[in-house]
Amino acid sequence: MNRSELVEKNHPELSVRKQCALLGVMRSVYYYKPMKQSEEERKLARALDKIYMIDPCMGSRRLVTKLNEGYRIGSNRKQVQRVRREMGIETIWCKPKRTSVPDNGHRKYPYLLRERKISEADEVWCTDITYIPMPKGHAYLCAVMDWHTRYVLGWAVSNTMDAALTSKALAVAVKKGRRLPEIFNTDQGSQFTSPEWTGKLESLGIKVSMDGKERWMDNVFIERLWRSLKYEDVYLREYSNLWDLERGLGKWFDRYNTWRPHEALGNRTPEKAYCEDRKEQKEAQAA
Repeated sequence: MNRSELVEKNHPELSVRKQCALLGVMRSVYYYKPMKQSEEERKLARALDKIYMIDPCMGSRRLVTKLNEGYRIGSNRKQVQRVRREMGIETIWCKPKRTSVPDNGHRKYPYLLRERKISEADEVWCTDITYIPMPKGHAYLCAVMDWHTRYVLGWAVSNTMDAALTSKALAVAVKKGRRLPEIFNTDQGSQFTSPEWTGKLESLGIKVSMDGKERWMDNVFIERLWRSLKYEDVYLREYSNLWDLERGLGKWFDRYNTWRPHEALGNRTPEKAYCEDRKEQKEAQAA
């Protein structure tokens, strides 16, 4: 729960100022009322999301040009930058060496998959969050995938991008998975660097691996999953509310796991590859 929600406006003994001071909450945060996203910004966010799936390397200047010409959405650079921040996406580009100031706000975990050959199910899991556009708002989707077999173990949707979203997806994956992974790979987003997330993984005996800054290729399989999901389902169906979205995503993920073969898996489905790999592991251990 947000600490500002604990403040009582008509408390018999404590003023709002005193309550905010005791809870460590700024009064501006308590009084702030979020504004609803306008229809213009919903169209802008949807267009930015589509462009990002095609070319994630376009900066705000080129995006403004593309929006004005190809999508006929009048916008300015500051608005594009703000909406992209709210969506949780950023341009992928190579920064000059040693010019980035390290972020000391969270513990840095190394990327453990470099040069590592991942050859079995449940050796490595990965996760990510993506923005889901809807006609009158947006949602966020978090999914947990087995790296070797591409099997989606768990997922969750929410209208907020917070720790509760990632925790729900993780809980589903832990329950559905045959065993816990040795390594769990994520990006360096705030949801995955929070003590709640990393502490949970470490309490389960799982090693934490994190992508390098601006290194979307370090988590490439789940990035490809987002592209397939959006072009094959989300952009076509335009879900109007979270209930319809959850139901539709459930059908798509079930079809992805159990019906569609993958050439990289020997034309097996992710579910078949996951179950067969786990069976082989058990037989090898028994022998």
